[in-house]
Amino acid sequence: MIDAPPSTAKNRRQIILRVGAAFLLLAIRYVSNLPVFDAWASWRPFVQKFTITTALILAVLILGNIAQSWIARHEVNIGHRYNLLRVTRLVTSIFVAILMLSFLFQNLYAAAASFGLISLVLGFALQSPISSFIAWLYIIFRKPYQVGDRIQLKTMRGDVVEIHYLDTILQECRGDYLSHDHPSGRLIHFPNSIVLNSEIINYSGALLPFIWNEAVIQVAYSSDMPFLEETLLNAAREDFAERYPEFAARANPTWEPRMYFRANKSNRAWMEAVISYPVKPTDTTERRNHILRKVMPRLNSNPELVQYPT
Repeated sequence: MIDAPPSTAKNRRQIILRVGAAFLLLAIRYVSNLPVFDAWASWRPFVQKFTITTALILAVLILGNIAQSWIARHEVNIGHRYNLLRVTRLVTSIFVAILMLSFLFQNLYAAAASFGLISLVLGFALQSPISSFIAWLYIIFRKPYQVGDRIQLKTMRGDVVEIHYLDTILQECRGDYLSHDHPSGRLIHFPNSIVLNSEIINYSGALLPFIWNEAVIQVAYSSDMPFLEETLLNAAREDFAERYPEFAARANPTWEPRMYFRANKSNRAWMEAVISYPVKPTDTTERRNHILRKVMPRLNSNPELVQYPT
């Protein structure tokens, strides 16, 4: 993840420094009331308002630090933790902005009216960023995807590594130069507003931990089909137990591999033995390789049962 949550030690240091600064500001406000500073009495209201406002801002930041520490310690799911941290930072920033405005403007109603008029003008000029921010709220609360998910959106496909307020960053897989599902090394940036009018394919769904993939072997029609079926199914089961032991122990029938035969489209003189198996979205290429490594020596050691195209 590009934007990782702050470490516990760093958060603790920030809290200590901000608490110390807040107490120092409150002390300055108290000291400013002493008679010894009467010569600067005209500056006293400004100093007192500045110290109180800054102390309140530090208090909001401290609460934000505490909330981030709690989220980092208790939220296990990476996507949920990332979203909660983002929302916490946004809420903290809003309260800080309100306190700063209260310091800059004596009349908050006049300030609100002025900012309302400015917002109306900016709303027309910044339609795309505003749409992207609204889409960010949709992503956070509806969760069409989260950080760590593998998704496909239009022609883009990859793993979500960052969800900003205005855009999302994907670590591309496959792409223009690869024919497998490994990361290509390129990052894709796209505005969040795209998700409001496009379909999203999420390979890392919350309902099932797996997607289904296939491995294909071309064989002759004279091959022993029961032997092929048994060999491919056993190889897929063995690899599943080795790669995902925590799931294999549950013995879920929906995760059982499936086997079928079909005619080769380019040459009807041969058929294809197809093994379909469950796999994690980021493990498709490696799992196919492991299954074929198990299958091929067993098939090659029985040439009387399995014939290949020549």
